[in-house]
Amino acid sequence: MRAVVAREVGEPGDVLTVRRVPVPEPGPGQVLVRVDAAPVHAGDLHVIRGRYGYAPPFPAVPGLECAGTVAAFGPGAGDGEDGLRLGQRVTTVGVTGTWQEFVVADAAQVLPVPDSLSVSTAAQLIVSPLTAWLLVTGLGLGPGDWLVQTAAGSTVGQLVLDLSRRLGFRTVNVVRRRAAVDRIRALGGTEVVCTEDEDLPERLAQLTAAHPMSKAIDCVAGRVGADVLQALAPGGELVVYGALSTHRQTDPAMLGIPVPADAIIFGGRSMRGFFLSRWFATPPQVARRELGEVIALVEKSAMTVPEGQAIPVDRVLKAVRLAEAPGHGGKPLLVF
Repeated sequence: MRAVVAREVGEPGDVLTVRRVPVPEPGPGQVLVRVDAAPVHAGDLHVIRGRYGYAPPFPAVPGLECAGTVAAFGPGAGDGEDGLRLGQRVTTVGVTGTWQEFVVADAAQVLPVPDSLSVSTAAQLIVSPLTAWLLVTGLGLGPGDWLVQTAAGSTVGQLVLDLSRRLGFRTVNVVRRRAAVDRIRALGGTEVVCTEDEDLPERLAQLTAAHPMSKAIDCVAGRVGADVLQALAPGGELVVYGALSTHRQTDPAMLGIPVPADAIIFGGRSMRGFFLSRWFATPPQVARRELGEVIALVEKSAMTVPEGQAIPVDRVLKAVRLAEAPGHGGKPLLVF
């Protein structure tokens, strides 16, 4: 089978190759999944660069999620309460190394995919929708609340807007390109701030003067994250779940959020992180409930995952370039 392999830590364009490797054998309680599509997430590229929350032993196959079909069962799998069957459409949960034609996963990490969902949606069913859901529910957002979010044009940002319409909270959406503003408004964004031609602290000050805001989520970090935290009302909370501003940075001094002490001490503002890979250690019954909520919302189109771009695995370097290109369109999906 074909697999994308990162031979060592480094820039993806320099260290990725496509190799022929043996098809893995499922062990006891495991399932072999034939991969139809696997997205290229920013987190995947951070893993390759050695700047993610975990580091696999290299050489390594990247990939944080996929969609496919059940190809085989190991001993004791396929006869449980989940009723997985050969040929069934599935997605993987908390499984790494998905950029290959076949993936082995524990049966508990394989979930059926509704037949109504496209391959593109199924391949992106977990990471982005689950992140958006957990961020929103973790902050307890409801009718009348305001949420400030950065990277509003990202997949997670768009899914948060879906949830804002459903749950009734209002949003201030920070984007970096003027071309994205109309789309964010069309998706239901209450206010949009564009850092390409607007002063972020000034605009946030104007907006929060009219509507004090105490909740924010940030996927950019750096100066942008600091500006958002300072704009919150006293006692406000910022949840940081990404660091897009640091993608190409190698200087450790640039890999942070420069928050003045007075915002924390006198303003009582707080900042915490969210890392989905850590959430996967949640007790199985809780995880199943949350995943069930998310899948049901996607199936009902209450959360809409933007259609991805199918790219043959042999052109993985093109997929990597697109994943970080401004205005690249749908998320690159490696297909076999």
